[in-house]
Amino acid sequence: MPDHSGFLCSCCGQIHDEPPMNFASPAPDFWTPELAEDSESELSSDTCVIKGQAFFVHGLIEIPVTDADDVFSWGVWVSLSQDNFTRALRLWDTPGRQDEPPYFGWLSTSLPLYAPTTIDLKTRLHTRPVGERPFIELEPTDHPLAVEQRTGITRARVQQIAELLLHPEQRP
Repeated sequence: MPDHSGFLCSCCGQIHDEPPMNFASPAPDFWTPELAEDSESELSSDTCVIKGQAFFVHGLIEIPVTDADDVFSWGVWVSLSQDNFTRALRLWDTPGRQDEPPYFGWLSTSLPLYAPTTIDLKTRLHTRPVGERPFIELEPTDHPLAVEQRTGITRARVQQIAELLLHPEQRP
């Protein structure tokens, strides 16, 4: 039997590399390319401001992989109040920032594999030591994403996520 790493994709029948353990959105869903020209809007890899009125931080929803010693993560955006955003930025490079209480926010990334939508799920953004992306804790509801964060997923589910993201035409 041939020895190859990767997985046999159920969508296309091809062998793909091992499924990624992280997928990330480059911007909040509310960002549009035209905003790059707006003087009151800014997008970086960590933060986003839209028209000086909406404030976002990039963080990770982490999901334990129950049949492996691993964690799957979604890189998503959370909206914060202006006060919380300002405080988070002021402490961004400050050692000990992980001792801050979590900030309330609204999930601002649509993850297409989940229904109902993930937009506006309630979250708590936990800062971590300098250099580490914040952790996003979802409100413990019955939304499928929140359930997965609480209970974990299998490697088979990680592969399913990879297949559906690699082949969006196969999504239900």
